[in-house]
Amino acid sequence: MKQSIFEIVSNKLIADNTYEMVLRGDCTDITKPGQFVNIKLDSFFLRRPISVCDCEKDILTLIYKVVGHGTEKMAAMQAKEKLDILTGLGNGYDISKSGDAPLLIGGGAGVPPMYMLAKELIAEGKKPTVILGFNKKSEVFYEEEFSALGIKTIVTTADGSYGVKGFVTDAFKDISYTYFFTCGPEPMLRAVYNTTSTSGQMSFEARMGCGFGACMGCTCETITGNKRICKEGPVLEKEEIKWQN
Repeated sequence: MKQSIFEIVSNKLIADNTYEMVLRGDCTDITKPGQFVNIKLDSFFLRRPISVCDCEKDILTLIYKVVGHGTEKMAAMQAKEKLDILTGLGNGYDISKSGDAPLLIGGGAGVPPMYMLAKELIAEGKKPTVILGFNKKSEVFYEEEFSALGIKTIVTTADGSYGVKGFVTDAFKDISYTYFFTCGPEPMLRAVYNTTSTSGQMSFEARMGCGFGACMGCTCETITGNKRICKEGPVLEKEEIKWQN
């Protein structure tokens, strides 16, 4: 974990209530896709955890949805403003287990970490397929960016207004894959868990206090004992997940 000051390069609306923020700063502590950062905002007690979408040299890309006062404040920020950010948080995905044809599944706010993951898998010579799930067409983002990587990109919308009608699980029934990586809301993760035919890794969302394992506020139970989503997670392997009723 490292605390650094980042300068905003751009901050723009890319879909319904969804913004892409590009920042410049010290990214050396971000080493794996699936890690997150924790952002300090003036007049707010707790930092805001945001998944890393991409990180290249000194450029950090974050995608976030406006869901409360904190993210509302972020959405109003302009280029050249500065943010105090903790980087290198979370365990991230282990891409060594992917096999040759991994399946990437992102739902809503779980789409951004799939982008850096896809880039790293491609760099390793893998041929991933990505499924992006949204509720409706106006919420869709980054379809073109994934397609530009040269990989098969499938979009689903729950209301059928764009792409495949239904949920992400409706899109991979006929896809052959060696392993899966996913991130999204818990109902989606549970459905993916019950539908996938291989092992895989799932990134969980949780309310966090400190974001680096000190407060124990985001602890969850697994078959191997309690784990902190911010420290031992947010990525858990399929076989260790213990679903709560």
